[in-house]
Amino acid sequence: MTPVGGPSLVKVALPVPVRRSFTYSVAGEPPPVGARVVVPFRRRTLVGWVLGPGTEVPRVRAVRSVLDTEPVVGAELLELARWMSDYYVAPMGIVLKAMLPARMASAAGNRPVPRMRAVVAVTRPIGTLDELEDTFGRAKRQREAYERLQEAGGSLTLAALAENGFSRSVIRGLEAKGLARVTREPFLRDPFGDQPAGDGGKLVPTVAQRGVLERMYTALGDGGGTFLLHGVTSSGKTLVYIELIRRVLEGGGGAIVLVPEIALTPQTVSRFRGAFGNLVAVLHSGLSDGERHDAWSQLRSGDRRIAIGPRSAVFAPVADVGAIVVDEEHDGSYKQSESPRYHARDVAVVRAARNRALCVLGSATPSLESWLNARGGKYALLELPDRVGGGVLPDVRVVDLRSRPDPAAQGSAGSAERSVGASAPDSRTLPADPPPRTLSPRLTDALRRRLERGEQTILLLNRRGYASFALCEACGAVGECFQCSVSMTLHRGRGLMICHHCGHTEAPARQCAHCGSRDLSFGGLGTEQVERILLQCFPGARVARMDVDTTRGKWSHRDILDRVRAGKVDILLGTQMIAKGLDFPRVTLVGVINADIGLHLPDFRSCERTFQLLAQVAGRAGRAHLPGEVIVQTYVPEHYVIRAAVAHDYRGFADRELETRRDPAYPPRLRMARILLSSPVQKDALASAERLGRWLRGRRGPWPDVLGPAPAPIEKLHGRFRWHVLLRGGVSAVGRALHAVAEDFRPVGADVRVSLDRDPQQLM
Repeated sequence: MTPVGGPSLVKVALPVPVRRSFTYSVAGEPPPVGARVVVPFRRRTLVGWVLGPGTEVPRVRAVRSVLDTEPVVGAELLELARWMSDYYVAPMGIVLKAMLPARMASAAGNRPVPRMRAVVAVTRPIGTLDELEDTFGRAKRQREAYERLQEAGGSLTLAALAENGFSRSVIRGLEAKGLARVTREPFLRDPFGDQPAGDGGKLVPTVAQRGVLERMYTALGDGGGTFLLHGVTSSGKTLVYIELIRRVLEGGGGAIVLVPEIALTPQTVSRFRGAFGNLVAVLHSGLSDGERHDAWSQLRSGDRRIAIGPRSAVFAPVADVGAIVVDEEHDGSYKQSESPRYHARDVAVVRAARNRALCVLGSATPSLESWLNARGGKYALLELPDRVGGGVLPDVRVVDLRSRPDPAAQGSAGSAERSVGASAPDSRTLPADPPPRTLSPRLTDALRRRLERGEQTILLLNRRGYASFALCEACGAVGECFQCSVSMTLHRGRGLMICHHCGHTEAPARQCAHCGSRDLSFGGLGTEQVERILLQCFPGARVARMDVDTTRGKWSHRDILDRVRAGKVDILLGTQMIAKGLDFPRVTLVGVINADIGLHLPDFRSCERTFQLLAQVAGRAGRAHLPGEVIVQTYVPEHYVIRAAVAHDYRGFADRELETRRDPAYPPRLRMARILLSSPVQKDALASAERLGRWLRGRRGPWPDVLGPAPAPIEKLHGRFRWHVLLRGGVSAVGRALHAVAEDFRPVGADVRVSLDRDPQQLM
């Protein structure tokens, strides 16, 4: 922290839910715009960001300390933050906090303590063989250690010498002779430094790839632009990204690559490190504070010029940004669920435009927003219609789950299992063959053939846990979370019922809370139950399950995928995180256990998300020389989403889906915002929502359509009752309404929260 000396006023943005800045006095020269200061705020101490000179106010409090002599948020990112604050109607301080590593926005500490390591360095060179003999005599290990240091350029870490068998006493011997010195020095943390790099060979493009790259190269010299790269799965989009960034680096620029899932980061990092070595830095929430800070610092200093990571990597302090790539641009994880509720894809487009850079949105199943922008000429459309290397899209077959009725079946998939008292279903209740509607005969046979041939399989079920609900057979009641209006999920391995929304846990009930009956059963299928079925049906199979429950550890995603890549896994079972971006040449079968999960949710994007999930996971099969097969199990084989996914027909799906959103109009036909009101008191949430509806409809001038108020589909969440109002209209009308709500609307009740979500990705 820098001590401060003479008086001036500065305007400071604070990470609080108040849409204005605050004036503080600071002794001495005012810190530069974009620097951090520690200030008192009410009864707390916060880190804020200097926005410029302050104005006179009746009561001014003093800055406690200045953390930076140079801006941590440069002019380019500061202007981007101003745009985000205005567009997403979020306080400037909250936007700036989202842009930086967590430790840099905390008053608890300025920066992580640097990691230190012991380094052994040669202090006196020995030039001749005779001098070596005289110096070391019979001290053979000391001589070997000294020679090893010289071979390494004069210094090595103490840890590296220990790995080569040189003990601390040997090093002390060198110190005693005045030949070496041990010092401690800070070093940067690189969590991917020990990961093997992928193939760094330069791309020899296909005709289609060459055409795509030439158009991108031309745009680089003409002031940038936004491209939608629509390429089928395994069409070589990643190699196009690499060659584009190679050209950007040759011109002295930097680049950002966004990926939707942490699970994809190691694979992407490996490929880019193979091409660009230590110019690559990784930013994502799975890193420690120190690792994230070090990566951020290296990008800011220019030591590394390519940032890779999920959503928040769009704010990487890369100088002279020449290209921003948004891989799998359709993915919903690019949308931030808390304030500021930004969409990283849209922020990437804006940041690239402000830097006259290239923004590339890549996907085999583009979002309808991007597709309509490309069709309308706002984006340039580039296409890679074929798989590289002569590969073909996999053969997709549909299994109609209605063809094997089972009166005992409960829920959307799987058969109900009877609970014995309070215990979870015992393994003895599992049938000898796969329960109907879990693994169909076609899928079972296909799995068996892959195991016999030593090939790999991916199975998708987008629902974790063992069973989705507990059902009372007497009265039909389903056990719900006391904080959320959703059913509790049985996790058999932990012996608990868990709410997947608020995380509440409890032991499985002994009797129905409504009627007291002990006649309880469990229904609905989750990945944990499918894993048990697979191990029972194929005892010798090596099964890996990949969902939120198995990937809580820091490197668990990488460990699982490394095992698959090494051929140590026969069947990879998982939720949506295994559906996109993964490239395993020996995967020849993909099975979708229940394609209908999510298809009928009360959300206008449910069909789009289901099509994208099915098409993406189907693309994991047959990516190399081995032909692929996809088996999709569904209760609605005639649904246009299923038929389009089976036919690999994105255009047909997009045309049909856009037509369904014409009347009534939904995005991307127009813009939408969601205003969510929540309170622990049900009547306050309702009264506030009704007041908001009347308030919005009573306004004059250009104004969006107002839908609602209505209870949210999940009416209670985290102990709060939820109502929402939807706005539909043009960009300016929706923005005007949101700003008016933020500035003028006052809810009913003491603890009513009003959340503004522009361009929402889900309405649950």
